[in-house]
Amino acid sequence: METKKIEKIFNQTIKSKQLHECVLFIENSNGDFSYKNDYGDKHVDSSLLMASITKLFTTACILILREQGKLSLDDEITEYFDSITLSRLHLYKGQEYSSKLTIANLLFQTSGLPDAFEEGKNTIKKRVLREDTHFTFEEIITLTKQLKPHFTPDTMKRAHYADVNFDILGEIIENITNSTLADVYKSLIFEPLGLMKTYLPESENDFVPNIYYKDTAIFRPKFIKSCPASGGGISTARELMIFIKAFFGGKLFKKDIFHQLEKYNKLQTSMYPIQYGGGYMRIPLNGLPTLFMGKGDLIGHLGSTGSFALYFPEKDLYLVGDVNQLANPALPIRLAMRIAISIK
Repeated sequence: METKKIEKIFNQTIKSKQLHECVLFIENSNGDFSYKNDYGDKHVDSSLLMASITKLFTTACILILREQGKLSLDDEITEYFDSITLSRLHLYKGQEYSSKLTIANLLFQTSGLPDAFEEGKNTIKKRVLREDTHFTFEEIITLTKQLKPHFTPDTMKRAHYADVNFDILGEIIENITNSTLADVYKSLIFEPLGLMKTYLPESENDFVPNIYYKDTAIFRPKFIKSCPASGGGISTARELMIFIKAFFGGKLFKKDIFHQLEKYNKLQTSMYPIQYGGGYMRIPLNGLPTLFMGKGDLIGHLGSTGSFALYFPEKDLYLVGDVNQLANPALPIRLAMRIAISIK
């Protein structure tokens, strides 16, 4: 019965003229229930751009390093950067807050820092849509400094989604481990979980999938390599399923940390109804978007290109996949929410 409901929603979703390919994979924790479906050239073993789902991998590394005693979420980021890098990064109403930023501020998106990807006159997104462009970490920091922060760090019940928070976390991970982020991902996540098709592209030989923007398939490997910690990962639906189960199931770090991470704040209006906790998103199912028909939450992460990796604790279901459409970030949210509220 549940499979028929999911099938119906999937078939309705792929009727959208904006969708050129799609993959959906759903399982419960022990694999008793499993459903997969695909459309176009995508299937469960096809490479997909994780986009911001990559932030879950960065979060996992931060939490593993914390368990190893190599960092604290309360660490000020001044421990990991020189004063020139941080100077005027967070200048709010004439006062400098850069030295007060902590790892927790970055992880919870409570730094108040602006998002150079989406904000400003000539956003990174606009530039990347025109042509494939590589940005160094220093260039991303410089672009961020040209924008105004939205609030002081840790302003009560406020979060602002900005890729730069995770770009900085990636640099901190490399600083602590004295390794590239790609190598840290391999040693802490890919190898322990046996992920063979999940990677951060580093060389020209590393495959980067096309992304659809409306009806055009665009190829942006230079940009993807610019943002490894915030959006540069490649995986498959099958391997994302292994990862998301491990992330919420205690296979990568102790589950008791979640009582600290489950402090959610609303994001900027453009991200509604998404809230942010400690390194992952929460989508409540009992509000206006579902006409108050849902129960519980979806937790995990979405990617701006249409990727999703979510857990529905209410029914112990994991939903992963990709609709591969940069022009409409609401598509994966709607698909996941419709499936969640349909399951009784």
